[in-house]
Amino acid sequence: MSKKKLHIGVLGCSSFAVRSMLPAIKDMCEEFELVAIASRTKEKAVKFADTFGIKKTFSSYEDLLDVEGLDAVYIPLPNSLHFEWATRCLKKKLHVFVEKSMGCTYEQVSFLNKLASTNKCVLVENFHFRFHSQLTKINSLIANGKIGELRCVRSSFGFPPFSDKDNIRYKKELGGGSLYDAGAYPIKISQIFLGDEIEVSAASLYFDKIKKVDIWGGAYLTNKRTDQFAEIAFGFDNFYQCNLELWGSKGKIYTDRIFTAPPKHRAKIIVESAQGAEIVDVEPCNQNKNILFYFYNLVCNKKNILIEYAQNVNQSRLLSEVVRASDTLLDA
Repeated sequence: MSKKKLHIGVLGCSSFAVRSMLPAIKDMCEEFELVAIASRTKEKAVKFADTFGIKKTFSSYEDLLDVEGLDAVYIPLPNSLHFEWATRCLKKKLHVFVEKSMGCTYEQVSFLNKLASTNKCVLVENFHFRFHSQLTKINSLIANGKIGELRCVRSSFGFPPFSDKDNIRYKKELGGGSLYDAGAYPIKISQIFLGDEIEVSAASLYFDKIKKVDIWGGAYLTNKRTDQFAEIAFGFDNFYQCNLELWGSKGKIYTDRIFTAPPKHRAKIIVESAQGAEIVDVEPCNQNKNILFYFYNLVCNKKNILIEYAQNVNQSRLLSEVVRASDTLLDA
């Protein structure tokens, strides 16, 4: 018996979508069929439709949602548009795969997940690193006692200034800023290792008064039940960092490409203890396809769907706590 294919449409033609996610969707021909793409301009939609063999193109996002037989929508739009278009999709009972951050406020994300639950729709935020084999290996090392009891998580994600001064990440009106773009990653991974009960105890955001967005920052997160904590840093105006360090009672785990490992990259995990250091090689892994498999399986069997809703909302809660703790008005 053949598997059901999900007919999926794409709202927007971001560089990341075209470079990473659309090729992955196209390759997964047993799970997905790319049926339509919409852009602000018809010319751009046609260009990428030709590249990926998509039959229907639109210069109206709304028109795409009315495509007959559509099952799901991928939303790689600027942050400020996620709430509106995810809402429209969910109201039409379409499953949604959306780039991070899902919304610009805790209230928006809470509403989206309640709506998804009411309409029995899958709603997944694209943190693809969750499904890379290096994270699976790191969890295995911890479970096997390689570093003893985990005490501290440290993670940094940041990169140099963008050469494009009109980059959407510098645009306040498009939901730009480093917290919702880069900072979202170390916040997400802190929950993976320290649990959903963590809270933000302190935070700092550098707010650019000209661009009117936060450019870099950091936070201290704690789990008061276990006394474990996380120290995170992020930014757009930094030397490139993409790392994770897990410090335990008997050792330490470190890796330097935790969030953005390309499909052909052989990740290296460094494990240190009193017995010395060892390097654990991880086979190449396409995390883009892996999260799409996860999305597909959620749609087909709905297993873990309630867990996904809860994680979406918790992620947004922590982002909002960083803003409050930093005493920075991102909407100033």
